[in-house]
Amino acid sequence: MQIWQQTPNPAKLNESLKNTIGEVLDIRFESYDDESLTASMVVDPRTHQPYGLLHGGASVVLAETLGSTASYLCIDSSRFYCVGLEVNANHLRGLRSGRVTAVARAVHLGRTTHVWDIRLSGEDGKASCISRLTMAIVPLGESGPAQR
Repeated sequence: MQIWQQTPNPAKLNESLKNTIGEVLDIRFESYDDESLTASMVVDPRTHQPYGLLHGGASVVLAETLGSTASYLCIDSSRFYCVGLEVNANHLRGLRSGRVTAVARAVHLGRTTHVWDIRLSGEDGKASCISRLTMAIVPLGESGPAQR
C-alpha cells in the first residue's frame, strides 16, 4: 500500500534543503518505495563530536529531516502542515567517516499525528541509531506557515 499523497521526488526534495541545516550537513534524499523514504548524511568534521565520532545531535537532525519530510509527503499540503512534537534516539554504535543512511517507515498515519520509525546505519549496513519521530498534523490557517 502506497502511503504518499505526493510522490516523492528526491531531486526536488534535495533542492528544498538549500540554505538549511540539511545543506550544511550534506543531507541527501536518496530513494523511496511505497512505504519508506531514504536519505543519507555525511560523516566528517561537520557532523563529528569532539572525539571524532558522529554527533548524536547530527543523527537526530537527519532523522527529523527525513521523518518530517515523509509526513509532509503524506498530507494534503493545501489543507494541512506538519510540525514535530517529539523525537528520540538510541545511539547504538559510533561512526567516524563515510555516509550514514536513514530509512523512515510509518508506524502510524493518523488524522492528527504521524509516528515514524527511522533507522540509521553506516556504510557496512550495521545499525548506528534508532529514532522515533512524532509529528502533529495541523490544519492550515491564517497563522500557519508559508507553504513550501
